Amino acid sequence: MKKKSSKFPNANLEITSRTVRLINADAEMLGVVTLEEALSQAKKVGLDLVEISPNAEPPVCKMMDFGRYKYQEKKKHNDAKKRQRTVLLKEIKIRPTIGEHDLQIKIKRINGFITDGDKVKVSLRFKGREITHQELGFAVFEKIKLDLIEQAKVEREPKMEGNQIVMIIISK
Repeated sequence: MKKKSSKFPNANLEITSRTVRLINADAEMLGVVTLEEALSQAKKVGLDLVEISPNAEPPVCKMMDFGRYKYQEKKKHNDAKKRQRTVLLKEIKIRPTIGEHDLQIKIKRINGFITDGDKVKVSLRFKGREITHQELGFAVFEKIKLDLIEQAKVEREPKMEGNQIVMIIISK
């Protein structure tokens, strides 16, 4: 027997069980009947027979408009897809000798990313002999943390990685 690849349940002639527990369009239980009888009742009302619970014994089938059901399921799936959002990792690069105004602009940019729901990786790169004064870099990170304490929290504390300090910030 071939496995069905569709994400929709079995309908009408795709149902393999000999007997089914039948539910009508008004969600009333009609009892356990043969598949042929269930198909004829569904056809009489002008609806399809859809397998709702295939793993039950016997399987539960409901009379419904299968085309409408498929349409509504696709619509639900598309709406859910529209609403989902992936969290991106944005990066802001700064230097240990950054000016106060430039730092405030970078902090505003970080704040914008955080309000959009993204993570922000702040990296501070040392060049040449600047690496001997790592305390300047850590002081810049403390200033950033203080300015963003209301809106964000630090996911990963500032840490030296090679010739740069890296910190990751997320929304509260």
